[in-house]
Amino acid sequence: MPKKIIKRFLPNAKKIREHKHLQIFGKLIHEPNLWHLNRRSVSGAFSVGLFMAFVPVPFQMVLAAAAAILLRVNLPISVALVWITNPITMPAIFYGSYKFGAWALNSPVKEVEFELTVEWLVTQLDDIWAPFLLGCFLIGLFFAITSNLVIRWFWRSHVMKDWQERRRRRKKKQQGC
Repeated sequence: MPKKIIKRFLPNAKKIREHKHLQIFGKLIHEPNLWHLNRRSVSGAFSVGLFMAFVPVPFQMVLAAAAAILLRVNLPISVALVWITNPITMPAIFYGSYKFGAWALNSPVKEVEFELTVEWLVTQLDDIWAPFLLGCFLIGLFFAITSNLVIRWFWRSHVMKDWQERRRRRKKKQQGC
């Protein structure tokens, strides 16, 4: 079953419930449906987590948790998938999003040299904010939809394979009697 595969990689539910940033949701995170593993909740969690991973704001985990609670999808998967954009992958992912947004807007890609200063952020962000945000939105939407469809297909094919195997064993057992 897909549940067995997913459970191996899920973080501890108690740890997530006690996470300091998720305490703002209070008793909402104790809703049992947020912890179930079924085709709808897992595929929805992938959509939420991957979309929120492309939202260029701090505390993406909190946004993913809020969306998971609102949409009643698996909370741990939603929160965990946000970490696809981490300090190591973030520059490449966001630069790619900017380039895609510039392509979508048919505007030239501006070569910028990154500096970790407020002055750089204010001056450069004025030039690149529209393609950057559009690229983040479009790529996040693409991955949300694609992951939802792929997870649903994978889940269904896995269940169908299990049914066929069960049917084969029953036939074999009936023939042996």
